[in-house]
Amino acid sequence: MARSSLGCGRQAKKQARRSRQKGLEREPAVAASNMKPVRCAIYTRKSTEHGLELEFNSLDAQREACEAYIKSQASQGWRVLPQPYDDPAFSGGNLDRPALKQLLADIEAGLIDVIVVYKIDRLTRSLADFAKLVETFDRKSISFVAVTQQFNTTSSMGRLTLNVLLSFAQFERELASERVRDKVAASRRKGKWTGGTVPLGYEAKEKKLVINLKEAETVRTIFRQYIALKSFSRLVQNLDQRGIVTKRRDTKVPKFRGGIPFTYGPLAHLLKNRVYLGEVHHDGKWYPAEHKSILDQKSFDQVQTLLAENRVTTQTRRSTSGALLTGKILDDRGNRMSPSFTVKNGIRYRFYISRALMRGRKTQAGSVARIPAQAIENLVITAIREHLALDVQTPDDQLRHLVVDSVADVVVHPKKIMIRLQSDNAQTIEIPWQASVKNGPALAPSSNYADQPDPKLLQAIVRAHAWLRDLKLGKFDSVEAIATSVKLHPKVVRQELRYAFLAPSITEAILTGDQPPTITLARIPKTLPLAWSGQCRTLGF
Repeated sequence: MARSSLGCGRQAKKQARRSRQKGLEREPAVAASNMKPVRCAIYTRKSTEHGLELEFNSLDAQREACEAYIKSQASQGWRVLPQPYDDPAFSGGNLDRPALKQLLADIEAGLIDVIVVYKIDRLTRSLADFAKLVETFDRKSISFVAVTQQFNTTSSMGRLTLNVLLSFAQFERELASERVRDKVAASRRKGKWTGGTVPLGYEAKEKKLVINLKEAETVRTIFRQYIALKSFSRLVQNLDQRGIVTKRRDTKVPKFRGGIPFTYGPLAHLLKNRVYLGEVHHDGKWYPAEHKSILDQKSFDQVQTLLAENRVTTQTRRSTSGALLTGKILDDRGNRMSPSFTVKNGIRYRFYISRALMRGRKTQAGSVARIPAQAIENLVITAIREHLALDVQTPDDQLRHLVVDSVADVVVHPKKIMIRLQSDNAQTIEIPWQASVKNGPALAPSSNYADQPDPKLLQAIVRAHAWLRDLKLGKFDSVEAIATSVKLHPKVVRQELRYAFLAPSITEAILTGDQPPTITLARIPKTLPLAWSGQCRTLGF
């Protein structure tokens, strides 16, 4: 009985021990099932395009290693996010990478808990960039793991180790860059093509530039036409008519595919490109190249002379324009309008012209492609002064500064001008006007005066001179006193007093009815230059 009891006791202990072991074995599974999932994002990067065409490339290998590591942490609740964050052919020297930007955006959105990379240099090779990333990770409580490198960023020693690793990664990148630069420099000095954007007229074959016969003839045509036309705008228009476009390229990036009409920038670059003379460029110098030339030296030199002459003219015009609305005025098709001027009978007339029209693309310009500069500027200044309820005696310089600071843009329509303000609620001021068909776009009324005096203008000028005389004689001591006497608002009196200071030639023309049909009481700008010559230019005399 004693043995039997002892045996039963031992058996009971074994069963109890087995039960405890089974319970321990079940605990992790139960804990894992109750554990909050840890969302793991895998980031991969490769610096060059070499090998990306393979069925199983470097990015695939990096992702496979990261997935295996995450699976090993499944007991901790780690789960792979299906979203791939792959940057093929992107340098680790900066943060300008599409997949990395998406990764950071998802971190800000709270969609990621852990970032997993193959090596820390896949994330970045720059210490400065790494500091920015760590700041973002710490702010959002994000952990990151490099599966082939063991470090703990929660301790100072771990951060030191990581910084040392990144220092070597940055050194390696800089060393490789220096080697590549030296190799490129040596190759260029020998006249070899080392890659880059292939210019129109050539094809890259076996790492060399080879002439494309069809495109080469297009290049010669462009140079011949510029020599004949002597104008960029006429050249652009001519190329559009001929259907000549930029070089078509096989690329996944739409904006680099080409095959679009020429604009000033690419066209100017083409006309100045010495590659067409059989040369290559490096560090500000040109060297004889291995590839064949498309142009002869004489034609190329003729074009450079024309470019220099046109550039001097353009620079002179821009530097002396003093245009108030530069960068702010647009036509009703969204084209920027640039300041320009013309000289007639020794008088310079300023105006704004649609860039589409300047580039020879008249069909793409807005309904009003050209508008007198002084008139539109005065109109905008007056509108801003009235909107801000400023005194009519506010200095011109102050008003011009207010326009620059408060106006976002000015859009010119056939029958109105829209002024959008730079404010939180983006207020818009609408000013009615009409384009003159005879003289081009101008601030003009809808009716004409056939060599007859304008009664309203005559009355305003006569009253203005009478009020000025009364002020000089002391009959009235202020504008307010005149306003009280004639039962008008002081603002109206101040506005009409301006007509007493018009140039004698303008006053005489109004009295005889010889003023331009655009000059009416409603259309005279409320801000006029003090100089009589400036008044004549503004009012079209």
